[in-house]
Amino acid sequence: MHTPGQARSGLEFEIRCSKCDKPSTDLLAYVCTHCGQPLDTEINIDFQTQRIREKDYSHWRYVDFFPYIKPSEIVTLGEGWTPLVRFSNNVYFKLEGSNPTGSFKDRGSTTLISAIHERVEKTKGRVTEDSSGNAGASISAYCARAGLDAAIYVPQIVSGPKFNQIQSYGTPVMKVSGSRSKVAEEAQKAGQTGFYIGHLYQPLFRDGIRTLAYEIVEQSGWNAPERVYLPVSAGTLLLGVLYGFKHLLASNAIDEMPRVIACQTSQVSPLYHRIKKMPYQPPEKIASVADALVSTNPPLLDLMVKQLEESNGDAAVVEENEILDAFKTLARHGFFVEPSSAVAYAAYQKQFNSGETSEDEKTVIILTGAGLKTALVPT
Repeated sequence: MHTPGQARSGLEFEIRCSKCDKPSTDLLAYVCTHCGQPLDTEINIDFQTQRIREKDYSHWRYVDFFPYIKPSEIVTLGEGWTPLVRFSNNVYFKLEGSNPTGSFKDRGSTTLISAIHERVEKTKGRVTEDSSGNAGASISAYCARAGLDAAIYVPQIVSGPKFNQIQSYGTPVMKVSGSRSKVAEEAQKAGQTGFYIGHLYQPLFRDGIRTLAYEIVEQSGWNAPERVYLPVSAGTLLLGVLYGFKHLLASNAIDEMPRVIACQTSQVSPLYHRIKKMPYQPPEKIASVADALVSTNPPLLDLMVKQLEESNGDAAVVEENEILDAFKTLARHGFFVEPSSAVAYAAYQKQFNSGETSEDEKTVIILTGAGLKTALVPT
């Protein structure tokens, strides 16, 4: 993402290859036609507080900073403006499970579907998406809202509650055996006769997650936190949040970039190992309770590393017992989240206990999904 106001083309936004920098003019494109690498969205307008739609307490209070969206074409379920709750001292939770389908993915879905549904409707095409659960449920809901025909591809081990949620929107769901990458391959094949809008690749999906950073700062009185902890799998959350904070910083809306900590499980930790310059060998079978974090070879890995290092961020890894302890601790304090969300709190606790962070630093922990999505039985 370039500094706002520095557009090379004079446009308010551009879509360019994250690797070779070639431009794309197709909002439905998801990889570069020149080198096959993921595309990225550049926003070339400043963030200005006077352009916020103050009476709109949703994701779309920031619609002026999404120049590729026509306000008349917005498809919404009332997502965004989730609570920022003080937990203890300088620690705050951003409750993304309060979104309509129960996860942060609704920010990406409302943005993507709002941008493309008119074109899809004209061709009467079907959209396909691959997901470990949350994104599939979210895309299904917003396609239902827009009246689009959709099909969702999920891993064979998809969580029961998430599988049921996707089906409840009237969307066909195809279970695929094998790795997470295999699921994406099958969805892409099916998308050849329609439109593949996989959130792992689609740049508009992760661009929509910028509003999470905007909300954290606005709800904090325009003071950015010093640290932000968030769980990472495919990287859409991490990149969207980083882009949001970078946009605010480049626009002089905040004075400093928060230190973003990308949190992963010991089983699924390709980003952590790359950041720490260590080899990574994924397990043959993932058996983590954090069933939303399953991307052992995410297509956005290079982009995640680049953006995290440029932003002076870091990565942390936690073990299964630490995730379960964090899950139980959160629930005992009234915060019922899916175990994948608890990964971020577990990483914070681990770094706090080791002295890597302290109560002096204002910290926001993003709790990404609601606990009703888990099939985990309490003990």
